[in-house]
Amino acid sequence: MKPLVTILVPNYKTAELTKLCLRLIRKYTDLTQAKVIVIDNDSQDASLDYLRTVAWIELIERQAIPGETPIQSHSRALDLALERVTTPYVLSIHTDTLIKDPRWLAFLLSHIEHDPQVAGVGSWKLESKPWWRSALKLIERKIQLIYYRAIGKTQHGIEGVGKNYYYLRSHCALYRMDVLRQHQLHFSDGDKVAGKYMHQQLIAKDYKMLFLASEELIRYLDHINHATTVLNPKLSSREKSVVRGMRRIKKNLARMNADAILHDTSLDKF
Repeated sequence: MKPLVTILVPNYKTAELTKLCLRLIRKYTDLTQAKVIVIDNDSQDASLDYLRTVAWIELIERQAIPGETPIQSHSRALDLALERVTTPYVLSIHTDTLIKDPRWLAFLLSHIEHDPQVAGVGSWKLESKPWWRSALKLIERKIQLIYYRAIGKTQHGIEGVGKNYYYLRSHCALYRMDVLRQHQLHFSDGDKVAGKYMHQQLIAKDYKMLFLASEELIRYLDHINHATTVLNPKLSSREKSVVRGMRRIKKNLARMNADAILHDTSLDKF
């Protein structure tokens, strides 16, 4: 049986998370259905040493380009792997995307296989909030929109508006490869975040891009937002964000019983 999906996982200096991410993929994924390509972004650390020992992945060791931003490095890593994809579908995830249910891949595929006009499936943000926090955020957003319109301000950072439009983020984004090839699309474009330009182009060509509700997707996988930045403080501009992020990472790992997975070396083998 030929695999249906190629999973692309860029890695940069997140040794423990990378190990956890891959072992959870191995634990909860039928490898006759999926192949995994990991792209190391010139880590030169323990995460790369580990990746070289994992028997069931295809590893690309990418050299950094002088002067490129972290955003460019991530997007270009995905594009480098995209050239090797031969399966009908391609899925991008991050090393802080953690699988927790064996039905996860079937769930994603069920939303793209039934309609050839659906070119992509994934999420904008993968987080679980109490209903009242979501409601307050929605009210705040509406008030901001009304205010900015009243004063004639068009340049702002409100989510989903103008240049800050919603798009499938690369922490979990599944695409049809035939569509990407037909229109010669790729993850990177200048200094835009991975997949942002591609999403815009697919919408312009009348394809459907399906956003899955966080409350639904989170049954199958978790995403520890900004973990790479938190674990590599030089990539972050705010010390408070790093401190809060470390607390969030530790809390997530404890909830997932990460220690047991990290000690299960059998998951590195075929």
